Amino acid sequence: MSPAVVDHRVTVPLDHDDPAGPTLEVFAREVTADGGADRPWLVYLQGGPGHESPRPTAEPLAPGWLERALVDFRVLLLDQRGTGLSTPYGVGTRPHPLDPAPEAAYLTHFRADAIVRDAECLREHLGVRRWSVLGQSFGGFCVLHYRSRFPDSLRETYVTGGLPPVGRPPTEVYAATHASLRRLEYAHHRRHPEDADRLRAVLDLAGDGRLRRTDGSPLTPRLVRTVGNQLGLHGGSAALHHLLERDPRSPAFVPDLEALLPFGGRNPLYAVIHESCYADGGVTGWAAERTLPDEDHLTGEHVFGWHFDDDPALAPYAGTARLLARHDWPRLYDADALAAVDLPGAAVVYVDDPFVERRFSEETLALLPGVAGWVDDTHLHNGLRVDGPAVLDRLLALARGTGRAG
Repeated sequence: MSPAVVDHRVTVPLDHDDPAGPTLEVFAREVTADGGADRPWLVYLQGGPGHESPRPTAEPLAPGWLERALVDFRVLLLDQRGTGLSTPYGVGTRPHPLDPAPEAAYLTHFRADAIVRDAECLREHLGVRRWSVLGQSFGGFCVLHYRSRFPDSLRETYVTGGLPPVGRPPTEVYAATHASLRRLEYAHHRRHPEDADRLRAVLDLAGDGRLRRTDGSPLTPRLVRTVGNQLGLHGGSAALHHLLERDPRSPAFVPDLEALLPFGGRNPLYAVIHESCYADGGVTGWAAERTLPDEDHLTGEHVFGWHFDDDPALAPYAGTARLLARHDWPRLYDADALAAVDLPGAAVVYVDDPFVERRFSEETLALLPGVAGWVDDTHLHNGLRVDGPAVLDRLLALARGTGRAG
């Protein structure tokens, strides 16, 4: 299959409540199968925050879920503001050196609420009355805000591993995800009991200052522990095991370790505004750091204040990140509005998900009339990436009443 591809760009306000103020460019790529120009639209909202949409490739068509989606839809892959071919965010695109106060004010406009308003600008630009949306991980947070704020623009909604908690403080969220990751860590060591001593040896090297990044800076023990992020992903436990079975003195060890770390300079937004995506009102205050039960275990998709000290690529954003941690964020979701919207859709909640807590996702699912739920114990957080056609096919069947919930 070689689908047709059309690029779209629209200019949007940085602050949608101030249309006369500064602007950004937002990019989206339309993908249409042969003969599919009359099919309804499906907008894909990527995980993150701070990551661009996947780039479609042919022969074979990738990402894998795209081929299934094109049977029913023409697909719009949105590069969220600050990412990809939208106006990018980073030290190279901002005044140098970064001034924390104006940077923090600028980045208050990069959460799900602004991304949904950008999508609405694209919808109006394309002359679309209503469309469907598919959100993976953080993209699901955007979907929930969309249902809460602009339900009349939607035909149906799909979420994979991304139903956020409604009204719960970030401290509850991160306490739960720490516990979920701990369970996955124990499971990893049951599969690979030799890895416990190997990991300890690597941490000892880091603690002695003898483990250094490819740029020469030290790899601190707490940075090394963030490889736990891999345990929530298909193939991640194996990747961690394959790293630890290698001699740490090998020239391949550090580059392979760096590739497994969740945060870095390529997508600075991912670290800088990460905790704010869980702020359904209020101040985050480094919630992941405050709820860390101890420092003897792996961590995952948890941003800590020290990230901006230990990682040279994130150091320019340190002052900005600390101001954002003290920012009083507005609510993202309206529980009453969500309950009043009887809009078709389906969502998969992964049982072993250390990124988006299952228990809170099921609470949110109960708020959504018309949304069929699938509680899945066979996939991890990146199920859409590794088994996309099957995952999307089941969600479509659930939303249309022909599939089996579970």
